[in-house]
Amino acid sequence: MPQLKSAEKHLRQSVKRRRQNRATKSAIKTEIRRLLQSIEKGDKEGARQNLKKVFSRLDAAATKETVKKNYASRHKSRLARKVERMVSQA
Repeated sequence: MPQLKSAEKHLRQSVKRRRQNRATKSAIKTEIRRLLQSIEKGDKEGARQNLKKVFSRLDAAATKETVKKNYASRHKSRLARKVERMVSQA
């Protein structure tokens, strides 16, 4: 346990931040999973809607520095390519 009052506060803050960061990362992964499922099913409209949601989540997380901006950019690029390929095939 922390000895100083400031250390106690820092511990509380870091626990709170960790909880929020984990929830954000989990939400991103869930949205990506939903997007990939709609791509597998061949649901074009669903894929486009899910892609918007994924972009939004990734941008928000990168802005708050929960994930690095290159991570967000890389995932957005790859997922957009997958959706584009699926749409252009049919």
